[in-house]
Formats: sequence, C-alpha cells, structure tokens
Amino acid sequence: MKYQPPYTITPEILNRVAAISEAIGRLTVLTDQARALRLRRINRIRTIRGSLAIEGNTLSEAQITAILEGKRVIAPPREVHEVKNALAAYDQFDTWKPSSEKDLLEAHRILMSGLIDETGLYRHGGVGVMAGQEVIHMAPPADRVPQLMGDLFGWLAATDAHPLIASSVFHYEFEFIHPFADGNGRMGRLWQSLILARRNPLFVDIPVESLIFEHQAEYYQAIQESTQKTNSAPFIAFMLRMILDTVTSSTPEVAPEVTPEVRLLSVLAGEMTRQQLKEALGLKDDEHFRKAYLLPALDAGLIEMTIPDKPRSSKQKYRLTDKGRQVMARHGGGKLATDSRHGL
Repeated sequence: MKYQPPYTITPEILNRVAAISEAIGRLTVLTDQARALRLRRINRIRTIRGSLAIEGNTLSEAQITAILEGKRVIAPPREVHEVKNALAAYDQFDTWKPSSEKDLLEAHRILMSGLIDETGLYRHGGVGVMAGQEVIHMAPPADRVPQLMGDLFGWLAATDAHPLIASSVFHYEFEFIHPFADGNGRMGRLWQSLILARRNPLFVDIPVESLIFEHQAEYYQAIQESTQKTNSAPFIAFMLRMILDTVTSSTPEVAPEVTPEVRLLSVLAGEMTRQQLKEALGLKDDEHFRKAYLLPALDAGLIEMTIPDKPRSSKQKYRLTDKGRQVMARHGGGKLATDSRHGL
C-alpha cells in the first residue's frame, strides 16, 4: 500500500483554500511589471529575513538588502553567511522540481554550505524539534529517514490534493521526519513555497515566513498538536491562515520602500552632485550607482538636473522634483535612509 499522510480536510481548511485562491487571483491581475518586480524584491528580502529569524538570525531587512547589493555589513559572520546562502538558494529556486528528492538535497547543500558538515545529506544521528528550551518532538531514527523521505516524495508526486493542502502536509511531514542534521525548518518552509510556486509563480516571493516568525509560538504549537493527534489538520489550518494573511497584505503599494531610487531620494538634500549622492548612499561603484539609482530616479521623474541642457557638465547637480517630494512625504522624509544606514 502506498504511503498516505494522515490528515483531515475540515471546513476551516476548505474556506481558507477558497479565500487564498481568490486573493491570489486579485494579485495576478497586476499589469505594472516594474512595480511587480519591485514587490518581488522586497518580498524576497522579507521571506529570507523571516525564515532565518525563526532560526535565530538577527539581521534586519536593511542589512539583507545591503548584502544583496554587495555592500559590507557589520554583523556576526555566521549570520551573514546564512543570508548569502539563502540568496544563492533562491537564485536556483526556479530550477528545482518539488517532487525531486535530488533537488531537495541540492537545495540543502546550498542553504547550509559552510554552516554544518553534513550538507546535502540526510542525517546520521538523532535530532529533536525544539521550541525555545523545550523538546516538543523527537524525530524518527536516522536509519529510517531515507525510507520515510522516499515515501513522502512518492506521495507528493501522486497526490491530487490541492497544492495549498499538499504543500502544508509535506511541510508538516518533513518537520516530523526532520531529515537533516540542521536546517530543517528553513528547508521545510522553502519546499512548501516551491510546491506552491508550481501552482502560481506569485507564491515564489510571498513572504509567508515573516508572519510565521511573528506567530512562532503558534507554529510550534501547530506542529506539536498535529503530532499528538497523528493528523496534520491543525498544522494545515495554521499554515493556510498564514498564507491568507500574507497574500491579502502583499500589495504593490509597499514596494517603493526599498527601491534604490527611493533610497536615493532619502539622502538628497537641496542640490547635490553625483559624487555627493554616491557617498551619501555609501556606494563605491559608479556604474552600479548610475544604473540602479540615478537613471531610474531620473526616468521616473523623481529628480531633475540643475543644468538639463548640459547633462555631462562638471557642474551638474540633482534636486527633487514635485513628484519626488510627494514620494518622500509618503515615506516620512529622510527616515528611510537614516534607518538603512543605522541597520548597517
């Protein structure tokens, strides 16, 4: 008999699946591609920050943004390394198949490279799931892991359950098995996102992990309750609530907060030269500054040249336009840049 994870489809679960599907449908109608790409960027940062924060990583969104931009960050080396690994893993996200055990092992290798010895390999010893200082679950013996994971992947490949449900079941079963020596939490959340993304690409960067981090005690409680009941319905219901809350709050309007052009506006005081702007942003590479910050701000009409007829003039400076001032008013003036520099 083929393996069948024990779970029950409750009315609460069905209602949340329907609500999430409706909300995703509304997000799918986004037509402004540039805004959608900016949303993807901020949500990926939030996703990585949330998932690593659950595991104890203290880096802020501003620091992760800086690492993404290749800037130096003053923080514990291990935490910086975790972020770089996560960024590298998400760069490979589109190449992995949810039902491929080989891809799961490769994802673990990338995500945990340089952090533990057994990367890309199932564990060889016993492990437990911790909630603070409390052991809430002792995982199955290591010698059972390959068979249990094989059964789980076999079920995932054959199931006709809705991806919202199947991904939550997989996530719970994965955490129950706890197949790796370390990194199981972030891997379980990553793989649920992968399963969902094959249903709809918008799920790639919807930052569910941020909400899970805010409800971390409930996350562990849902795992524990599902284990006690030998039924993952409590965990499914919890995850669907997190997904629904995240989807309904993932709107394009939040995207400009971390875009380079908005960061440029936040340091622009009066009239400033290119060099002054670059230094104020803490950037060294002139070409990166021009392409990622200056030109987008000019193209969007957020800043203007003081000598527009002579764009290459050595006396050229830049100042905010009315549109740029309106954008900064919505973002609290120069607060964004101050916070970003403080976070680094």
